[in-house]
Amino acid sequence: MSSYNNSACFTEARRVAIFGGTHGNEMSGVTLVNLWVKNSAEIQRKRVETKPFITNPKAVEKCTRYVDTDLNRAFSPENLSAPAGDDLPYEVQRAQEINNMFGPKGTPDAYDVIFDLHNTTSNMGCTLILESSKDHFNLQMMNYIKKAIAPASCLVLLNEHPLLKYSTSRSVAKHPVGLEVGPQPQGVLRSNIFEAMRIILKHALDFIELFNEGMEFPPCMVEVFRVLERVDYPRDANGNIIAMVHPNLQDCDWEPLNPGDPMFQTFDGKTIHYQGPGTVYPTFINEAAYYEKQQAFVTTRRETLVASASRKA
Repeated sequence: MSSYNNSACFTEARRVAIFGGTHGNEMSGVTLVNLWVKNSAEIQRKRVETKPFITNPKAVEKCTRYVDTDLNRAFSPENLSAPAGDDLPYEVQRAQEINNMFGPKGTPDAYDVIFDLHNTTSNMGCTLILESSKDHFNLQMMNYIKKAIAPASCLVLLNEHPLLKYSTSRSVAKHPVGLEVGPQPQGVLRSNIFEAMRIILKHALDFIELFNEGMEFPPCMVEVFRVLERVDYPRDANGNIIAMVHPNLQDCDWEPLNPGDPMFQTFDGKTIHYQGPGTVYPTFINEAAYYEKQQAFVTTRRETLVASASRKA
C-alpha cells in the first residue's frame, strides 16, 4: 500500500480465492465451493481470477470439524516452516500445501484476497471477520458490503488481540476476510444461511471488480466489534463444566452485557452475574465447536474505524 494525497493506493486484486471446508462440518461454505468448482461463472468478474477451493477435504468427507488438529489454527510460522513429512498432523501438512499454493504467507507472491467461509451455531447472523484495523482495502470492502445488503445486517468482528488472534487459513493472503454466518447446526445446511453467505460473496466480488476498474472509494467510517476477552464456562476443581449460558444471554450475540447482568446458570439453578468493569458485546455465545477450546463466548468493544480513501495504484 502507498499513500497519495491522503488516498491509500493498492495494487489490483487480481488473484482471489474462496475457501470452503476449512471446518468440514460447516456446510454452507462446503456446498457453495463445491458448486463453484463445478461451474465458477457466478464468481468470475472482469480483471479478477477467482479460485474456489476445498481446504480440508478429509474433514469434509467425514463431515467433522477436523481430522487431527484445527486447520484454522495451523498457519503459524512454526507449522509452515516445519520439515514436511507424513509424521506431521494432517492439517499441518495441508496448511503447508495451501501456503505453497496461495502464499507464501507474508510475501508479494501471496494471493491478494482470500475469503474463508464458516458457519457458527451461535446466533451471530452475518459477520465479516477483520484481522487488522490498518487494512483499509478490507475496511472499504466491508463498508461496501454493509451498504449493499442494507437494511439486512452484516457486522464486523475485529480480532487483532495479541493473545486471542490465531493463525487462520485466510491469513496466507494479503487481504484475509473471514465470513461467519449462523445460526446453523454442524453438518446441516439451512437455505437462509446458504443464501445470506452467497449474497455477501456476490457483493464482495463486485467491490473487487469496481476497485480493479479504477473506482475510487471515499473515506468512510466502519463500526467494528473488537475482541477483548475469551470467557470460559465455570468449572469445578477437576475442570468439569458446572454451569450453562444463562437463558437471558443465550442467542443474544452482539447485545450489550452490563455489569450485574445474568451470564451463567448453574445446574442447581443459581445465577452467575457478569462482574466486568463496563458494558461489553458478547458473541460466539455457546458455540458448539468452542467447548473444546474452553470458551463460552468472547467479549467485544464497539468502536468506529476510519478507512482512508482508497483506489488502485
